[in-house]
Amino acid sequence: MKKALSIVFVVLLIDQIVKVYIKTHFYLGETVYVFGLDWARIHFVENYGMAWGTEFGGKTGKLFLTFFRIAAVFGIIYWLKTSIKNKESRLLLFAIPLILAGAIGNIVDSIFYGIIFDTPGGRNLATLFAEDGYAPFFHGRVVDMFYFPFIEHGTFPEWIPFLGGGTFTFFNGIFNVADFAISCGVIILIIFNKRVFPKEIEEGKEIPKEVI
Repeated sequence: MKKALSIVFVVLLIDQIVKVYIKTHFYLGETVYVFGLDWARIHFVENYGMAWGTEFGGKTGKLFLTFFRIAAVFGIIYWLKTSIKNKESRLLLFAIPLILAGAIGNIVDSIFYGIIFDTPGGRNLATLFAEDGYAPFFHGRVVDMFYFPFIEHGTFPEWIPFLGGGTFTFFNGIFNVADFAISCGVIILIIFNKRVFPKEIEEGKEIPKEVI
């Protein structure tokens, strides 16, 4: 349990340090090219809702989303405790804390950032522990900053139905440390599913053909 909690703590700490730094050193919409590379950028945006900036239901939808995330965290914690008790594989006990840390990281933004930060306009910087926040509890915006448009302003071949001749960007998602941790955890579960869930797979193989 200590190892799992250590992973959660380290990922969560890095996530929040990066977010606070971006909020207090970048103005909203500012872009910095990493090592001068066009495809590696720090681009400060705020996510008002779900992944990829999706919004729904206004303030009520935002509140529902935050509570849904909190409920999901309790479910992940239960999954982690059960997996540790059953002495599951090390890969699983590494993947779950990554997912848990990422989920908590974005919840912290949603719950507290509206209270502890202000949001000045233009090229002014946000203030940490400002006298007046920009939103009430549970209505904060998630901070995103990593942007890797490996192919920008690409063009679909003309022979592709509906999309032919249109432009696209790959990869156009802007994410944060918490998102990256969640993605890594899920990828581990998908790629190493036979090692992560060996009991389920073995039990499936042991089913007699006569029963099928």
